[in-house]
Amino acid sequence: MKSSLLALALAACVSMLSGCAVVAVADVGATVVVKTAGLAADAAIGTVRLTGKAVGAAADLVLPSSN
Repeated sequence: MKSSLLALALAACVSMLSGCAVVAVADVGATVVVKTAGLAADAAIGTVRLTGKAVGAAADLVLPSSN
């Protein structure tokens, strides 16, 4: 819903601009989308790393040492 409203607002603004300004607005919109996706990916990777560390620590506690 949020992205569709953003797209609608962007389309409304673009319809009133000249050619160069349209490219600039589209570039800004694409940059925002890519950066947001990158932040979401970073958060997911961080969560997986933390989960892996927690599972490893739990396994170390449960499994006997091979020493």
